[in-house]
Amino acid sequence: MHQEQLARMRDGEGFIAALDQSGGSSPKALSLYGIAESAYSGDAEMFDLIHAMRTRMVTSPAFSGRRILGAILFEGTMDRDIDGLGSAEYLWNKKGVVPFLKIDKGLADELDGVQVMKPMPDLDALLAKGASKGIFGTKMRSVIKSANQVGIDAVVAQQFAFGRQILAAGLVPIIEPEVDINSTSKGAAEIILKAALLRELDAQSADQPVLLKLTLPEVDDFYLELVRHPSVLRVVALSGGYSREESNRRLSNNHGVIASFSRALTEGLSAQQSEAEFNMVFDSTIQEICDASNT
Repeated sequence: MHQEQLARMRDGEGFIAALDQSGGSSPKALSLYGIAESAYSGDAEMFDLIHAMRTRMVTSPAFSGRRILGAILFEGTMDRDIDGLGSAEYLWNKKGVVPFLKIDKGLADELDGVQVMKPMPDLDALLAKGASKGIFGTKMRSVIKSANQVGIDAVVAQQFAFGRQILAAGLVPIIEPEVDINSTSKGAAEIILKAALLRELDAQSADQPVLLKLTLPEVDDFYLELVRHPSVLRVVALSGGYSREESNRRLSNNHGVIASFSRALTEGLSAQQSEAEFNMVFDSTIQEICDASNT
């Protein structure tokens, strides 16, 4: 199964759906979906509603491996069932979609213009659990706020250190050093980031490839060297706060990069929509993102 999924991620057309909002981002995700905070009480009810939203998306006829290569889950979703199957198992066996798991525990306080990830002391246990549930790969996010060489080097070094731990556990990491779209030095930060990524990738065996999840750059095709690097399985783009229209416009100008959108994927979906309306809007959204990814 792993080899089949690896080939699909390397050669398939489509994009990765980011369905990994966790505790901190769930209220906003639900609000955008038309469920106000006053509609639920406490984390248990909130996560039930998030899972219902995720289930509605994943079980929609619009959501399938024909246009969606992979989906990123957070741990709470992985631990739940969809139509009687574990969520990861459902994605692969019923939809042909490769399952990934968000593993980071959030961001440390800003230092040197960046936020590295908080420690992950229980990572090995989480990776083992993910593998047992059919997870193919992982995702972990850091944030770069300014063009600070020391900070960016620290972000990339931490990402690859965890990445190699993940590879040793038999899973494939998505390395995500997000550059804040509101940074006043975004373009300069991307220059430093690309150089730091290439240094790590040049030391990375091509038979142990990683995925990179990056903010859509200021210069079109800026990450082509990364797309073509033998140690990169795929370069995917986050929407990062851009509207879906702007995300798709930027994405279509970056050849070989595919989407891994979260908020831009759910834009326009509502708990109040009928199934027919929900599926129609979702189908149109998926097609737009797929078209922008296949350039």
